[in-house]
Amino acid sequence: MTENQNGGVTAAPIAKAGKYLTFQMGKEVYGIEILKVQEIIGMMPVTRVPRTPDFVRGVINLRGKVIPVIELRRKFCMETREDTDRTCIVVVQVAGAAGMVTMGLLVDEVSEVLNVGQEQIEAPPSFGVGVDTDFILGMGKVGQKVLMLLDADKVLSNEELVLAMQSKTAEGKGD
Repeated sequence: MTENQNGGVTAAPIAKAGKYLTFQMGKEVYGIEILKVQEIIGMMPVTRVPRTPDFVRGVINLRGKVIPVIELRRKFCMETREDTDRTCIVVVQVAGAAGMVTMGLLVDEVSEVLNVGQEQIEAPPSFGVGVDTDFILGMGKVGQKVLMLLDADKVLSNEELVLAMQSKTAEGKGD
């Protein structure tokens, strides 16, 4: 059990065994359930949308569908850096208040797909009240690496998801 931001107690999220797409941001390694991943694409032109949160890089046209792109470095309060030839967009399907949403997660570099067993997963550490770690399902220990297993559905709060989707709508209308 852990205490959430509102002072209530919730069960600690725990990742389930399975396949995870791993990617890097800086020296940190993250994993996201492979079933949430639709595809991985190289960097492409991103259209910035005015008045969106700083973690929303903008929108892209992916085969005729406009999808928002979230810059995970900014979302996780990491130092930003220039895109490289390894920078890519992981297109994911996440559950939002209004149903399934497709969005892109901008990451430094995609690594590999790892099979993570239940015995390799620990609950996320507690950082105390006021630190929101609801988006971390668990910590995977694979070899000498520790990877943060992310809950794709919770990387953005419902409010942030609405803002990201508004950027898609604004661009779709040509504003």
